[in-house]
Amino acid sequence: MAAESRAAGKPAQWIRRSPLGYRAGHARTDPAATRYAGRWRMRGAAALNGLRRFGARHHLLVDLGLAVATGTVSLLIGTQQPPAGVRPFDAMAVALTCVATASLVARQFLPVTVTVFYCAVWALYVHLGYWAVVNSPGVLLALYTVAALRPPRITAAMAAFGCGVWLYATPTTPVVALAQAVVWMAVVTRFGYNTQLFEQRGVELARLADRLAAEQEDKARRAVVEERLRIARELHDVVAHHMSVVSVQAGLAQYVLDNDRDTARSSIATVLQTSGEALEELRRMLAVLRPGAESTSEDGRAPGEPYAPAPGLARLDDLVERVRGAGVPVTVAVTGQPRRLAPGLDTCVYRVVQESLTNVLKHAAPAGVSITLAYGDDRLTVRVVDDGRRRGGIEPRRVSSGQGINGMRERARLYGGTLTAGPHPEGGFEVALVVPTPDSTG
Repeated sequence: MAAESRAAGKPAQWIRRSPLGYRAGHARTDPAATRYAGRWRMRGAAALNGLRRFGARHHLLVDLGLAVATGTVSLLIGTQQPPAGVRPFDAMAVALTCVATASLVARQFLPVTVTVFYCAVWALYVHLGYWAVVNSPGVLLALYTVAALRPPRITAAMAAFGCGVWLYATPTTPVVALAQAVVWMAVVTRFGYNTQLFEQRGVELARLADRLAAEQEDKARRAVVEERLRIARELHDVVAHHMSVVSVQAGLAQYVLDNDRDTARSSIATVLQTSGEALEELRRMLAVLRPGAESTSEDGRAPGEPYAPAPGLARLDDLVERVRGAGVPVTVAVTGQPRRLAPGLDTCVYRVVQESLTNVLKHAAPAGVSITLAYGDDRLTVRVVDDGRRRGGIEPRRVSSGQGINGMRERARLYGGTLTAGPHPEGGFEVALVVPTPDSTG
């Protein structure tokens, strides 16, 4: 056996089979056989789907074909030699057979009516002394249609009615006739009910598929909106802060240009540095949004050279110095054990501090600002408080109705934190950010 298997180019284990397939422990897969089986399964599924689509579009034509097939089978059975004592298959029998099977064309439109009519014609056929077997297939087809299209209670009533006609038409002992009737009706109704369940599941799956597609579309739409809001927040933070510093320094340079050239040069240098940082951050954002932007070198970088990382607390000193240069005194205090934050959270904290200082530049300069970073065991608390001094004296400031504070709140919510902003009890304005840092590493 092994030699014959090897001669045929197959391992010997493939020949050892059980009634259920290859024996356990010797299961080997033939790649070619697997490919062929997969192709046949795909072709079979495609053919079945094609038949279903054809039946759904041309159900009347399908019913006509089934009626013709059922009538042909009945007529062929009628041409056989009937049992002794049975009336021969004459013209009346042919007419009744044709009338009964013709009603099957309307089985999907009027399944209950067709079943009752067919059973009545069949009962008349048997009553006239003809062979009952001739028209029995049509009864099963009609009852199957009722089970596939109508509720179970109607199907049960039609099955009971069919059993009664079957008992009347079966020329055997009552027990045998009852057993035949119950078995055939139960099998047919079960197949019909399974078909109904299959159709209902198909409708439910189609509904769920439509719902899933709608949810996915809505999710994609929300993702686009959220991304647009994120980009808008980034643009607001970058442009608002840097342009505020540029405006203040440019105004200072213009004011002292004739009297203090050194201060004017320092202000202009700050303007150049700040505008350069703004352009760098804007280019980094465009590199993410525009395909192929990384391969350009219009900003002086070599092709493929990465942009600077997104700003974080490591650049807080540069931010503070830039604001101090704009005439706003800033103090920074750190409590607790400083630790490195996750990149996204690090950028979030930096942007909140940046936006708070920008609001001071725009609304309360030259008020003094204090920044406090308090590192706890599982959270970081950031407070940015200005003393509220304006050129005209002490003036408490209301919460801005712009998008800056809303953007800060959205950033905090994104990382599971909270942000409050409002007048400070001792005057001025306070922004407080609390974000969890459970996974931060030292």
